[in-house]
Amino acid sequence: MNAKANVNKVWKVISKQKAVIAILALMVMMLFFNTTFYTAYNWLDMLRSTAILEIVAFGVTVAVICGGCDLSCGGTLCLGGIIAVMMVNNGTSIPVAVITALLSGAVVGFINGFLVVHQKTEPFIITLGMGMLLKGICQQLTDAHPLTCKSKEFMQISNMKFFGSVPSLVVYMLILFIIFYCVMRFTSFGRNCYAIGGNYEVAKYSGIKVVPIKWAAFVISGVVSTLAGVLLSSRMNTGSSVYGDTTGMLVNCGVVIGGTSFAGGVGGMVESFIGLFVIQLLTNCMNQLGVDSYYQRLCEGILIVIIIGSDCFGRKLKRERV
Repeated sequence: MNAKANVNKVWKVISKQKAVIAILALMVMMLFFNTTFYTAYNWLDMLRSTAILEIVAFGVTVAVICGGCDLSCGGTLCLGGIIAVMMVNNGTSIPVAVITALLSGAVVGFINGFLVVHQKTEPFIITLGMGMLLKGICQQLTDAHPLTCKSKEFMQISNMKFFGSVPSLVVYMLILFIIFYCVMRFTSFGRNCYAIGGNYEVAKYSGIKVVPIKWAAFVISGVVSTLAGVLLSSRMNTGSSVYGDTTGMLVNCGVVIGGTSFAGGVGGMVESFIGLFVIQLLTNCMNQLGVDSYYQRLCEGILIVIIIGSDCFGRKLKRERV
């Protein structure tokens, strides 16, 4: 009986901390190989490489906690970067160009929110379609060619280093993480988001303004995605319609891997951060070991299936116990 209880206890811990277990397993595995994995430069590079996706995930997490999802984030990211580069090239000041790009993300989020919240459309389908629409617009704006930014100051936004070695993208990511964590954990807006995702009808009859709050969640996701697009274009010094092709699926998968449920009301910024970092860590490990790119995709798919599959199995066991 004690052995069975201990097994159930261990399984309960693993089912709740799947992504953390995956990170620890990868770190232990890399101890047996002679690589540069355990160096400050490599870890800073990993954080910089995943910073754009993490920033997008912070906004998407708000929408997911409210019981939605946002697959248009890739197209929104692409649009934000292109608008910023085009305006800077036309002589517009960088702050005005960035603000305009963010406003375009707010418009996309506003439309998504209207269709999902007011028109009761399926968020998965409508945001997927919106993402495809935005990619088409980006291709028209650029004639399917990359736009090189003429401003060196714009490029410096994402290519600076603080304290001599810390990439600016890592600093931006950490600042946004702290902001979103505090908003979701310590404000009435954050608590209401969890309530709406947990049970929409109960939240509605409890006096929570469910429509504007859920709508605002999509607007936030849109704004943050365009911010990530501006930072990505600054890092590459180019606006391109090819950016964000896999961002929507990758970010939403990472969010779920971390433990933020599509059902809503569960998870948070820490979980989403860990979920995206697992994917980046796996990629880095395989690069360090010289694994072929085709096998990398295979391994990433296997990891996602195992983690999400174990999550579903854990939920099934919980329902059976109830």
